Amino acid sequence: MRPQDIAVLLKIVVSPSNWMNKDIAEALFLSPAEVSYSLQRSALAELIDHSKRKVMRKTFLEFIQYGLPHVFPAIKGSIAIGVPTAFSSPVMSRYLMTNQSGEMVVWPYAEGQARGESITPLYPNAVKAALKDPELHELFALVDAMRLGKVREKEIALKLLKEKFSPHHA
Repeated sequence: MRPQDIAVLLKIVVSPSNWMNKDIAEALFLSPAEVSYSLQRSALAELIDHSKRKVMRKTFLEFIQYGLPHVFPAIKGSIAIGVPTAFSSPVMSRYLMTNQSGEMVVWPYAEGQARGESITPLYPNAVKAALKDPELHELFALVDAMRLGKVREKEIALKLLKEKFSPHHA
């Protein structure tokens, strides 16, 4: 597995069923070949079905919960200007009082509007993809909460991910 494989699977979860590799590639700022290789790796890991069209949501959530923090941990960096993520993102901050103390976690990004401790995004173009797609930004931020967060933050992020992974989510 590679970090962009997580992004590809997240994008498929929130995409209409008639998605094409080129659509996923364009949305994530990846090449179509990278998406194809990603789908092959995900099929081997049994995170997507063998037709490479349907994410195995329960298995993928279990991987995010138990494997992701160990396989792709969030690497903290210095204070930077960037885009809020993890518990600092709007999707998480409405459930937490953390930002009251001015504590922020951001992906470094020159045109960002927030200042805080930086963490490395899942893959190099994750910030560009997130800024282009608010729903994807929420998913990336929730995944970052799983990579970085404390127990309570992880519980909230997992609950929100389960809601977003629901086939009835609109």
